[in-house]
Amino acid sequence: MTTRAFIGLGSNLDAPAEQLRSALQALNQIAGSRLAGASALYTSDSLLPGQPRYTNAVAALDTALAPLELLDALQAIENDQGRVRKERWGPRTLDLDILLFGDQVIDVPRLQVPHYHMHARPFVLYPLAELVSEDFRLADGRALAALLQACPFVGLERL
Repeated sequence: MTTRAFIGLGSNLDAPAEQLRSALQALNQIAGSRLAGASALYTSDSLLPGQPRYTNAVAALDTALAPLELLDALQAIENDQGRVRKERWGPRTLDLDILLFGDQVIDVPRLQVPHYHMHARPFVLYPLAELVSEDFRLADGRALAALLQACPFVGLERL
């Protein structure tokens, strides 16, 4: 049995668009998983001043892995692509976040799904909207359409 997971991708160091393209290829290589789709790439300003602009996307991944196994696989991809964890929310070569994992709501120390801040991040919501139907709901019941309405397409540039 597989579960459809949605993965947020972000980078603002070392050729960010290429980092995301490499990460998409790596996602398709995760054991028991298949890349089912990917949004366009978007650029936006960093949430913290003084950092380079980010490039972001969302991927749909069908996986037979459990949520924490998938998290481990994603962190291995980050490490393979040179991710160094110096400061929280610091610049990075690659950030891979599990945004949604099927219809599961997960709240454990290592993982919160739906992703805890996705409702306020246009660089997550608008790419996600490319991959799902208009009436899509998150596992916690929130309608994506309502989240989009509350989070305007401001500061985003589609590549």
